[in-house]
Amino acid sequence: MDITFIDETEQVSEGKIQEIDSILQFAADHLGLPKDTEMSVTFMDNAAIQVINRDYRGKDAPTDVISFALEEEGEGEVPIIMDEENPIPRNLGDIMISIERAEEQAKDYGHSFDRELGFLAVHGFLHINGYDHMTPEDEKEMFGLQKEILDAYGLKR
Repeated sequence: MDITFIDETEQVSEGKIQEIDSILQFAADHLGLPKDTEMSVTFMDNAAIQVINRDYRGKDAPTDVISFALEEEGEGEVPIIMDEENPIPRNLGDIMISIERAEEQAKDYGHSFDRELGFLAVHGFLHINGYDHMTPEDEKEMFGLQKEILDAYGLKR
């Protein structure tokens, strides 16, 4: 999977980016995604993610992770026609993570920053793959899969 990383904070080490790449590659393998799948991850601060949360979700507060799936078919959208001779890589979408919120939540939950960052990355990744937690059934499925991936990867609480 090809992941583009953008660090708007200029505070995320290359090692941390490699760790997030590794866990997302693991999650992609777990879901059986094609190798030419693409996505992006942007690390930002609370102020930047608050603007996105306000503008796109109507919630004027910072949040930990926001995902924008590119494959959600809305009403009136035309499906993408694939050309078998020149296949277009599947682009899942974008994940934005607030580094500040990740640090705050790691302290609040009593686990490492690495664990929180990995959790948020997998959480956002599942969202751009069509999972959500709007109903109790969906929440059970998504959170179960999230725990399964994190545990199998070795990133336990």
